[in-house]
Amino acid sequence: MPSTQSPTSLNLTRRLRRLRTSETMRALVRETRVSPDMLVLPLFVCEGEGVRHEVSSMPGVFNLSVDEAVKEAAAARAEGISGVLLFGLPDRKDELGSTAYDLEAPVQTATRAISREVPNLLVMTDVCLCEYTDHGHCGLLIDGEIDNDATVDQLVRTAVSHAEAGAHVVAPSDMMDGRVGAIRAALDERGFEKVAIMSYAAKYCSAFYGPFRDAADSAPKFGDRRSHQMDPANVLEALREVEQDIAEGADIVMVKPAMPYLDVLARVKERFGYPTAAYQVSGEYSMLKAAARNGWIDEPRAMLESLTAIRRAGADIIITYYAREAARVLA
Repeated sequence: MPSTQSPTSLNLTRRLRRLRTSETMRALVRETRVSPDMLVLPLFVCEGEGVRHEVSSMPGVFNLSVDEAVKEAAAARAEGISGVLLFGLPDRKDELGSTAYDLEAPVQTATRAISREVPNLLVMTDVCLCEYTDHGHCGLLIDGEIDNDATVDQLVRTAVSHAEAGAHVVAPSDMMDGRVGAIRAALDERGFEKVAIMSYAAKYCSAFYGPFRDAADSAPKFGDRRSHQMDPANVLEALREVEQDIAEGADIVMVKPAMPYLDVLARVKERFGYPTAAYQVSGEYSMLKAAARNGWIDEPRAMLESLTAIRRAGADIIITYYAREAARVLA
């Protein structure tokens, strides 16, 4: 039987639900906002022409030849996205990763083409050797171990070649000690004072990079990257890494991955107050895609919820494969 009792009489002067009564009201008081102009779209650039090959583990993400990358970059800019982050997929690899600084390699060629065809788009370039070495490691191997200082020399050559091609931002992702300072000095000596450095300052040795390594063919042929990428258990170390990169001249610092390290992102932003990027990496993207394809989640809602969480934790810049989809939803 339904209760015949009257509802409890509440004397509430503050009813928090008043500000949730409609979408218009909710939008009016919303604390955290995501907009297309804080998004950066990663692009995988390969050799050839007319190439648009979907990455099997990353639905909606493609390996693109330079001409196709220009089209993708132009479309992203038209949707309000501020920048692209270029990764190179060369046909030729060697133990030194020498194509990383080849002025005719995919990243350098795409940088010139995008800068020419989409002049109001920021071109950012990943600076690392893992896509270019035949062993798949991020640096030069000596006696089976990555040699930090020799690797930095190669990274400097790579960053300078990107700047010469017209990159607005170079982004060292290798986690070698001292590479930010060395790159900054080399850029300044060659007249590239305006080229910014976005440092992968707190890059963790994560299981969430798997699909990226499929896309970039950059999985190490042996061993792993625990000697240079950070231990997932550490946060104070991340603060030391960020502090060091800022001291060496980084203009933007990054936390990678994003969602599993929101606490690190929040600590970095609160501690340093510096322009801060977060990378929603391939595994984060692919998990949402897989769940959506199985009908387990509402993909647009899950996408925006994850991006909002990254923004709420402190990111000023979000690097995400969802950039174009998110921009269309946010429009």
